[in-house]
Amino acid sequence: MKVYVYPGQGSQFMGMGKQMYEQNDRAKDMFEQANDILGFRITDIMFAGTDDELKQTKVTQPAVFLHSVILSKIWGKMFTPAMMAGHSLGEFSALAASGALSFEDGLKLVSQRAYAMQKACEMQPSTMAAIIGLADEIVETVCRQITDDIVVCANYNCPGQIAISGTETGIDRACAMLTEAGAKRALKLKVSGAFHSPLMEPARNELADAIAATSFNTPICPIYQNVTALPSTDTKIIKDNLIAQLTAPVKWTQTVRNMISDGADHFVELGPGKVLQGLILKTDNSVTAESYQEKITTD
Repeated sequence: MKVYVYPGQGSQFMGMGKQMYEQNDRAKDMFEQANDILGFRITDIMFAGTDDELKQTKVTQPAVFLHSVILSKIWGKMFTPAMMAGHSLGEFSALAASGALSFEDGLKLVSQRAYAMQKACEMQPSTMAAIIGLADEIVETVCRQITDDIVVCANYNCPGQIAISGTETGIDRACAMLTEAGAKRALKLKVSGAFHSPLMEPARNELADAIAATSFNTPICPIYQNVTALPSTDTKIIKDNLIAQLTAPVKWTQTVRNMISDGADHFVELGPGKVLQGLILKTDNSVTAESYQEKITTD
């Protein structure tokens, strides 16, 4: 059973989408529409900007969304998902690709999400760290032991790989404790804040109003959502989970396992990078997984 998955922030690269723009008329039209919606030429940054420009949250999140969704829309008759999911930001890509969100509304929400998250990041020094080589339960226990700082499990990426999120001091303490507990690596990430933690509450409140005011449709297939790792086609449930996503952990390991349990055996990652392909195979190497960054078709 073929399923489609969508990457999140961090998978961007310079030149992303340029080939699609130059070789596919529909892609070009959608990119130009995005420039109009955003009020700046994001394509100039994606195709020929600098790394620093592309790393700005207000640019990165729409850029990854655009790359993934436009790639899906020009996939033609090959696009036949039985299930879909996306990692963090990628959930918005999955919803737009599935028809649950229009392209325009999806892009507007992603842009609002990016600005809201950036504002929340600026309110308090915060960060994230990747913890490699420990069981989930050990990482969860250490995080709970830090009671006078905010430290939580933010991304369950694959077995033995969790990202934690919290205050700068809390993450420093947790990294030291987790290293002592036997982690192979406890590496602070180059991110602007504590994503998927309580520190994103101001952004969650802001995004909640925007999501509530946006029209959602029934997707073409079940969408496995980050917050529950469960499938849904119910628009109210989808909206509620999307709002909760900003302060809740991304249950990607659980999502992949649930999709496989429900019959998924062929994963197709659409969008920049190959991060999800690797995480899926580390979770269960009995399935097949492939990634596509460009696909030129006129179907």
